[in-house]
Amino acid sequence: MMEMEAPYQEELAGILSFSTFAAAEETLRRIEILRCKYRSASDKKGEEYCRRVVALGRRRAESISRNRRVDPRTRAQKREIADWFRIWLETPELFADWLQMRKKTEAFTRMLEMEVSVRSERRHATGRKKSQPAALS
Repeated sequence: MMEMEAPYQEELAGILSFSTFAAAEETLRRIEILRCKYRSASDKKGEEYCRRVVALGRRRAESISRNRRVDPRTRAQKREIADWFRIWLETPELFADWLQMRKKTEAFTRMLEMEVSVRSERRHATGRKKSQPAALS
């Protein structure tokens, strides 16, 4: 991921996940808990590491959203998640309230349905590949 000093590495290692909307939300929830902990301890370095992790997530999500080889539905999902990361970076204190409202919108409901559809298709495709008989030589 990125170089960090030991105490921060232990707390932030493996925290970045955005394969689904739920994973992205959990990532931001956990990072916000750490950011508040660091802020209450006046630990600017800890706060900055939290920001760097979220910024990395944003860059990765944006990169996937621009990749034309990726399914358009997944690209739309990653664009949405990149926006979540951007909003958290701009106003981390308001992000949880904003997300709660965002999740109630029709646009988000459609994206969530797309995510479920893509995941279901992948499960079925993986199941078909495993169940197909091996080719005889």
